[in-house]
Amino acid sequence: MTRTEKSPALIEADRGQDAIALHLVNKDGFDAWRATLSGPQRAALAAQKFKGKGYETAILPDGDGWFAVGGVANPADLSSWCLAKLAEVLPAGTYRLAKGDAGPALFGWQTAQYRYDRYKKNAEAEGPRILLTQQAAAIDAAIAEAEAAHLVRDLVNTPAEDMGPEALEAEAERIAKAHGATISVTRGDTLEREYPMVHAVGRAAARGVAPRMIEIEWGDENAPRLAIVGKGVCFDTGGLDIKGASGMALMKKDMGGSAHALALAQLIMARGLNVRLHCLVPAVENAIAGNAFRPGDVLTSRAGKTVEITNTDAEGRLILGDALARASEMKPELIIDFATLTGAARVALGPDLPALMARRDATADALLTAGKAHDDECWRLPLPETYRDMLKSDIADMANSASGGFAGAITAGLFLDAFVADDLDWAHFDTFAWRPSAKPGRPKGGAALGLRAAWHMVRARFGGN
Repeated sequence: MTRTEKSPALIEADRGQDAIALHLVNKDGFDAWRATLSGPQRAALAAQKFKGKGYETAILPDGDGWFAVGGVANPADLSSWCLAKLAEVLPAGTYRLAKGDAGPALFGWQTAQYRYDRYKKNAEAEGPRILLTQQAAAIDAAIAEAEAAHLVRDLVNTPAEDMGPEALEAEAERIAKAHGATISVTRGDTLEREYPMVHAVGRAAARGVAPRMIEIEWGDENAPRLAIVGKGVCFDTGGLDIKGASGMALMKKDMGGSAHALALAQLIMARGLNVRLHCLVPAVENAIAGNAFRPGDVLTSRAGKTVEITNTDAEGRLILGDALARASEMKPELIIDFATLTGAARVALGPDLPALMARRDATADALLTAGKAHDDECWRLPLPETYRDMLKSDIADMANSASGGFAGAITAGLFLDAFVADDLDWAHFDTFAWRPSAKPGRPKGGAALGLRAAWHMVRARFGGN
């Protein structure tokens, strides 16, 4: 279900209500389990070519009814995705595991039923598949986490015509209002004065998609301060260094960092973390017009550093520079930023692994551990001082794009690092925010990659529900 519709409850507490049994089997235990079946059941199993391999499914007769079986790697140790295929293909109804409980698989049960059908006039939707769980205390947390992932998908999947800076602001306002947070938005002359790089990147866009800085604040003012920053380039033409058609085709997703930031903010507020949250989204469209910023221009940032523009298609780091400078002024205990920042990260790590860069080993280790534990792995890249020379400029404090064409993801991270105050703990996710092909529980399209790693890390660090 998309966020724009009222989603049915897909997880319910098990109170003994009627439900269809779900059996989980792996290859090692398949023969022993098969031996417990009746002749007709074994025949049905063979007809569906079920052998206990991962993500295999089958439906077997059981008297006047039926039950389902799914193949998993280890029935006693489920991942987030072990039940996802079942949730995708089973008929509408209510289900319970025949043995054990879903645990982490509650997440994938929900995300498998996500559909983005905003623009389909006659969308055919299967009714909800509801899973019963004896872990009633885990339901709210599992639902909140899935809803955050769905929010990322919705925002990224929406075309730029309907998800420009104004729409992103409206989404931030909706989230803030739902959780009693305050929101402030800086535009126009004030934006040009206070966030000059955000203004420069977005100034060529049409009036209806004018650039802005969106800020949400929430929580006890005496609690530890946490800043979440997200790149909000709602469409990226590349500017005057224009992208080719293939490079521009998916640029509606270039605001994927802001989608992650807003989703993480929503989770933090919904689950009541003990933080003073500061969420910042610089929202722009990198368009082409007579007043577009140019290669060779020198911009003065909010932090006072001057930046020579060597590539107008390296615009995300410019708007993040101003946002990170603003976040640093509040002296948070931790800053996390999300951005669809570089193609170099995808060349190095592919679509599924966000690149992680962090100043402190302990913070990086905590994020890596949380990601691995919750099926949202990321991969750390270094921030070597020796590569800073690649960002040198002859006429300004630094260039926005590295010379030489090497280490594109790392030099982008080093550029951002220059705008974070020296003594602050900071982590950066270079995420793809997109799945080029579907996997169980993870449809093609907008994707939350790095969100769960960050969420479980900050939850462990700052405490909450």
